[in-house]
Amino acid sequence: MKSLRFAGLGLLLGLAGCGSTPEPVKPADPDGPVVAPTTYNLVVPAKFPALPAAPADNPLTVEGVALGRQLFYETALSVDNSISCASCHRQELAFTDGRARALGVNGGVSPRGAMSLANLLWEPRLTWDGAATTLETQARIPIEKPVEMHQSLAAGVARLQGMALYPPLFRKAFGSSTLTEANTLKALAQFERTLISGNSRYDQFRNGNRTALSSYEQQGLLLFTTHPDGPAGVRGGNCSDCHGEPLFTDHAFRNNGLDATFSDLGLGGVTGLPTDNGKFRVPSLRNIALTAPYMHDGRFATLEAVLDHYNEHVVVSSPNVDPLLLNGSNDPRGPGNPLSLTAAEKDKIVAFLRTLTDSTFIRDPRFARP
Repeated sequence: MKSLRFAGLGLLLGLAGCGSTPEPVKPADPDGPVVAPTTYNLVVPAKFPALPAAPADNPLTVEGVALGRQLFYETALSVDNSISCASCHRQELAFTDGRARALGVNGGVSPRGAMSLANLLWEPRLTWDGAATTLETQARIPIEKPVEMHQSLAAGVARLQGMALYPPLFRKAFGSSTLTEANTLKALAQFERTLISGNSRYDQFRNGNRTALSSYEQQGLLLFTTHPDGPAGVRGGNCSDCHGEPLFTDHAFRNNGLDATFSDLGLGGVTGLPTDNGKFRVPSLRNIALTAPYMHDGRFATLEAVLDHYNEHVVVSSPNVDPLLLNGSNDPRGPGNPLSLTAAEKDKIVAFLRTLTDSTFIRDPRFARP
């Protein structure tokens, strides 16, 4: 019995000795303790859809958005330090660039125009052809594309690491002064999620200010939202079938009858499906008066030209042409005929489209160059 007690005591002492091994001391951060970033309060306009959930690994923070804004205007992400994201996405033009096709470094010309960046957090797929499904993955595309910024993200991050400005900003946003590609993309995505536009005269009208739109503009709104039925005498523009309120897009990819054959396959170039050839993302019409020229290749210089296309020039024989373009007409003969709006009706629709301009969005200091 006595030997057992001594053996047990020895075991306890041994265990106690094992438990007393000190934990390795982490070296003190020379910049002081890391402070958790502050949650960003993103406000949704009235009548907008609820906010989609932020990615679990990239919640919106004040510090992350501030870093993303700085990066959005940073030319060091391009190979020759000549352009930034903001070069093709100018705030005063609702974050487009006013060109038919975007210009990159060394005079490179993109085959497509720069899309508006408003209200992107509600978009399930991004870019004209849907090549990206998150803002984080989308941000890499223009940085590394040869006809745009033409620099590997890794090289861009290495440049930023050597600049005095960025290590402290990354530390505030992500807890480390060591920059990474992932955190660079996350910061850009955070800033872009805050680019919400929802205070146009149209919005003020829908929110109860009945004088925000003139009678003429309200007639344009009615035409915009009405599906035409020629045999029944119901006149409409057939616009909201694809550009429904309040975001003025259905987030789909459609062939809107521009061409009989395709030099750009659009979604089909991404999916490899012949049935997707000629389909492009339906863009939001918010701020549309600021984002000319129009279509993926900027072929139409004015809103009037766009209305002319849908009214008179849809190529009905185009492969995969969208049936929504063919199932309504103001012609008494019914669907399958030209839309047949009058010149006065087209003018009213254009007048309404101009009410979608959000002047507060294009002047908001939160989105401007830091």
